[in-house]
Amino acid sequence: MTQQPIGFDSEKYLELQSEHIKERISSFEKLYLEFGGKLFDDYHASRVLPGFAPDNKIKMLEQLKDEVEIIIAVSADAIEENKVRGDLGITYDAEALRIRRSLMERGFLVSGIVITKYTGQTTAERFRSRLTEMGIRSCLHYVIPGYPADIPTIISDQGYGKNEYLETSRRLVVVTAPGPGSGKMATCLSQMYHDYKHGIKAGYAKFETFPVWNLPLRHPVNIAYEAATADLDDVNMIDPFHMEAYGQTTVNYNRDVEVFPVVSSIFRAIMGECPYKSPTDMGVNMVGFAISDDEACRYAAGQEILRRYFRTACDVKRGLASKSELRKEELLLQQAEIQPEDRPVVPAALQRQEETGHPAMAIQLTDGTIITGKTGDLLGAASAAILNALKVCAGIAHREKLISEQSLAPIQLLKTKYLGGHNPRLHSDEILIALSSSASMNPLASLAIEQLPKLRGAEAHSTVLLSSVDENMFRRLGIHLTCTPVYEKDRI
Repeated sequence: MTQQPIGFDSEKYLELQSEHIKERISSFEKLYLEFGGKLFDDYHASRVLPGFAPDNKIKMLEQLKDEVEIIIAVSADAIEENKVRGDLGITYDAEALRIRRSLMERGFLVSGIVITKYTGQTTAERFRSRLTEMGIRSCLHYVIPGYPADIPTIISDQGYGKNEYLETSRRLVVVTAPGPGSGKMATCLSQMYHDYKHGIKAGYAKFETFPVWNLPLRHPVNIAYEAATADLDDVNMIDPFHMEAYGQTTVNYNRDVEVFPVVSSIFRAIMGECPYKSPTDMGVNMVGFAISDDEACRYAAGQEILRRYFRTACDVKRGLASKSELRKEELLLQQAEIQPEDRPVVPAALQRQEETGHPAMAIQLTDGTIITGKTGDLLGAASAAILNALKVCAGIAHREKLISEQSLAPIQLLKTKYLGGHNPRLHSDEILIALSSSASMNPLASLAIEQLPKLRGAEAHSTVLLSSVDENMFRRLGIHLTCTPVYEKDRI
């Protein structure tokens, strides 16, 4: 089979996006640009827009490197709650530092870190102390009573005036964050308020990749955004302000539409006028103009909706998500006119389970080839599927042994006798270590290990919930994993 078709022109996107931002900068003495989504590693965008590189946003900013400086916003609430970025498995405060380090390694000027929604949280205070010890500038932005509706308080010494001001020197100031709900917009507006106090006529714009404003409301790419943010209660909707001002149908999401009258009032209080007639006007997103194959993007987005559905179903089973989130995901499946069986690895894994009577896994390589793995005495289905996939990638016959049973026995003994484990089967990380150990004596094992990069971008489905160890390994390998929301003991 051929590779998945490309549906997005990254080169065109980078050119269009950087030029559009330059145009917006020219309207103000200084522009605060709220960067929605992930600045690095935007894997959601790369999954729903095949051809979109995960580092496209940072590449675009590199074209403006001499004109831009960056502020990182992180919520004190997120620090207090030890909130974790799901795709990387690290906390928001650690991610803020990772973003800063990555930006500086690329030669960007990072002004500092703003701790938002501060109400005296001890963890936030400790984080700020750590920043000070590291020589990193930081400031506190407080919770404003009556925000966002009480405009007189917001635009006063008790509102934005109480927030600490982070001085910036360049015309474009990008405000980014470890994740949603970090207070990026409030950071931009607070900085604008202080700039006007200092005689600087600053402006604001929003760079949010999704929803894509010039795609239809029910386009799968936009539905996939709702599926990704089901826990935030975001809903895509037609921008009524844009329709009224221009007679043009555009798509935005509920939070921006709901808050626009308030934001417009804040602009008028700070600037004397609001430069925008709609939430869509505030945006600078050009991603919709770089879609080269709409059908390819529709299919890819449908697969992402399915992945989000399975993830939420598993979180509900584990008690980590509400049933209302799952109901929303199920509604989005209906709107996209897809069902779980439309994910090719799902029926393949279920068929293998039916044939063997035990949990199974299917992996679909990027060329479309589907490989399965079954549960055995030595290996779990995930480990077996990985080994089988590596054999296919390397052109090794299925009958060939990559690891001897004698070399696996000591690992099983260590797990059960000395470490107190109850499951003697090897997890995916253990089987890869065993494969690496065999590589020095077995050329086929060495060849198989060399195929690991080919698994990046593959799809996988397990007929039972996997351990966190296996899930983390699939994430590190770059395999898009889903599971049937059933524990193995429940199936038995």
